[in-house]
Amino acid sequence: MPAWAVELLRTARVGRLATASAAGRPLAVPVCYAYDGAWIYSAVDDKPKRTRSLRRLRNIAENPQVSLVVDEYDEAWTRLRYVIVEGRAEILTGGGEFARGVDLLVGKYDQYRTLGLSRETGSLIRITPERLLHWAWV
Repeated sequence: MPAWAVELLRTARVGRLATASAAGRPLAVPVCYAYDGAWIYSAVDDKPKRTRSLRRLRNIAENPQVSLVVDEYDEAWTRLRYVIVEGRAEILTGGGEFARGVDLLVGKYDQYRTLGLSRETGSLIRITPERLLHWAWV
């Protein structure tokens, strides 16, 4: 993967996570995430939500195949670019890997420090990339 694509994946502030239920019903949601060069982590945080039983978590439990799209749009189309991560997601709910993912997210987003994202409780999505696609107008 070219250096610009790795940098975009590391530094972009938001991505779009696509999941699907066992029946194939798709869902795409914007997410904050952290990429450590091997895995991608996204937290289910304490921002206001109607329920803690989120559809994206149910979808991952039924069908762990996911995609994450990170892109940059510009009115000057010669600056368009994106990275698509296709991979396998799992839900972490505690332990060392959970705390490590939280630390990465807190390091990237000041808002998570303010919210007090817990290193011990909650749900964290970890994506293991299986395929990386990228495109830029070059």
